[in-house]
Amino acid sequence: MADVVDSDELLRRIQRARSWAGREERAWKARSEELRNGDPDGARDAESRGHTYEAVRKALDEIVTPGAHEADDA
Repeated sequence: MADVVDSDELLRRIQRARSWAGREERAWKARSEELRNGDPDGARDAESRGHTYEAVRKALDEIVTPGAHEADDA
């Protein structure tokens, strides 16, 4: 079973995951742009993956700073 962690460690882990998701989001969206002209199917796949990481990042953002992102949805 996993070790028990305090709230500070949990927050650090969430922030690391949020940073990682942001890096992956940028990388996949950049890859999508690179493939746009030569490989449209690959570009769509990369764009979809980028959007997936964007959703994860936004969910983690909401955990770290609740309510601060409500204006982003409009």
